[in-house]
Amino acid sequence: MPDDRSADPAVPPTAADSGASVVASDEQDSVMVATRAPAPGPQRTERLHAATRRVAIASGELILITAALIILGYVFGRLWVVLLPVTLGLLFSTVMWPLARFLRNHAWPPALAAATTVLLFLGAFGGIIAVIAPQVVGQVEDLADQFSGGLQQVQDWVAGPPLNLDDDQVGNAVDSVINSVQSNAQNIAGYAVTTAATIGNVLINLVLALLLSFFFLKDGPKWVPWLAAQTGPRAAPHVSALSLKTWSTLSEFIRQQALVGFVDAFFIGMGLWILDVPLVLPLAVLTFFGAFIPIIGAFVAGAFAVVIALVSNSFTTALIVLAIVVAVQQLEGNVLQPIIQGRGLNLHAAVVILAVTAGSSLFGIIGAFLSVPVAALIAVFYRYGRDMLDGLTPEVAADGTTAQLTGDSSGSQLVRRQAEIEPSVNPDSEDAEPAGQVAEGEGRVSRLGNARRRLGLHR
Repeated sequence: MPDDRSADPAVPPTAADSGASVVASDEQDSVMVATRAPAPGPQRTERLHAATRRVAIASGELILITAALIILGYVFGRLWVVLLPVTLGLLFSTVMWPLARFLRNHAWPPALAAATTVLLFLGAFGGIIAVIAPQVVGQVEDLADQFSGGLQQVQDWVAGPPLNLDDDQVGNAVDSVINSVQSNAQNIAGYAVTTAATIGNVLINLVLALLLSFFFLKDGPKWVPWLAAQTGPRAAPHVSALSLKTWSTLSEFIRQQALVGFVDAFFIGMGLWILDVPLVLPLAVLTFFGAFIPIIGAFVAGAFAVVIALVSNSFTTALIVLAIVVAVQQLEGNVLQPIIQGRGLNLHAAVVILAVTAGSSLFGIIGAFLSVPVAALIAVFYRYGRDMLDGLTPEVAADGTTAQLTGDSSGSQLVRRQAEIEPSVNPDSEDAEPAGQVAEGEGRVSRLGNARRRLGLHR
């Protein structure tokens, strides 16, 4: 009988047939799972763990820094009632210090020099008010009459084409406005009380600031040695350098804004005088003081000038005044500010705008006034820390000296001495000279180095 077992489908395959099928299946699987991604390196896992640790550490540090900033902001907010007169006193002192220093250099006692300077400052401010007040009082009545006439012109205009409103419609609109004001009388009274309280707080802060200015002018030169004595000899050079940089930055801010304010007030006041707009001197003074709130202050002062011109003169005169204000602002923004800030505060215009916006949002007018000097001081500390991280020596002055703390239990003082080592410079700088060369006849390192850094031109 013929053997039909080979044709039986139930018969299992042989070992050879099974191995061939497995190989074919493996080859097919290897083709299906092929990818262009590279095979993992032997250290991928270790590096991933290390990167994860670094990210976790950086995240923890960021959280701690954020928490510290929040706590500092809270503390400063609680102490703002104390910090505000101190800050204003420092700014006032930067204005009055040149005269006080002149008097002290001519053998005046410190207390007498400080008192004389503060009294002269008050006298100058009071003189400005005495000159402006009569003009404002004398022309307010005329402006009120002109404003009433302007309202009558507006009423006549809305009664004619294209609006064609009759007297009853205009009267109903006026009555609705009056009723709205009367219904909100309590809120308006509350706003008035709040405004009066704010004005009272401002006056109190100004009085405290003037008192503190007297003490700053009298005992100010003792502040840096005292602070250096509290920190120790190692930190004394940095304390002295940062204090001097802070003081010079505040002084530079006052000088710059005074120059800008004078230019704005002169040209805008000249235009108002030519156009025969009333309150020329008050508006010029307002423009001058408005310059101490960069960008926004001058805009608000210019808006007042345009409104006065519109009320007192005509729409055409108001347009001309607006053109003058815009032209002066363009001169300030494109010519004066880049030159002045490039030599002084070294702050970008965007930083100035953001600082003024943040300060005014948080603390009102005072915040807008103090925002730019505070931003400039933050920039000073940042640049100082950046220079230290780069291996430079920002505590060394331009003449190669540094402040050193000396003294004993009876007292201490800061003295200027030549730096013992050459300040570190960036070796890639175009004008960096080889450092570390010993000068002939001297036992210290030569101070030939980066001239640009010495002169402060690298900013």
